[in-house]
Amino acid sequence: MDDLEKYIAKRKKNNPDFAREFEAGYDAFKIGVLLRQARKEAGITQEELARRLNTKKSAISRMENHSEDIRLSTLRNYVKALGLNLRVFISRV
Repeated sequence: MDDLEKYIAKRKKNNPDFAREFEAGYDAFKIGVLLRQARKEAGITQEELARRLNTKKSAISRMENHSEDIRLSTLRNYVKALGLNLRVFISRV
């Protein structure tokens, strides 16, 4: 475990609010990473995806980099424009 991981683990242990906020932020980060990865694997640029979705490149960048408030319908449209399907599931932690 590196120093950053140790610091995060210590903060989570000592501060439940930090732990909740950290996990929520990390989940949003993962969504953005998955979106960017899917787009790149499809061989599509942000500009092309923006054209397909009738939006601006900056909107695509925001989705990929700051996806914490992304709507489900937006996610569905994003992946559909890549020729993919969106699957959502709920599980117990």
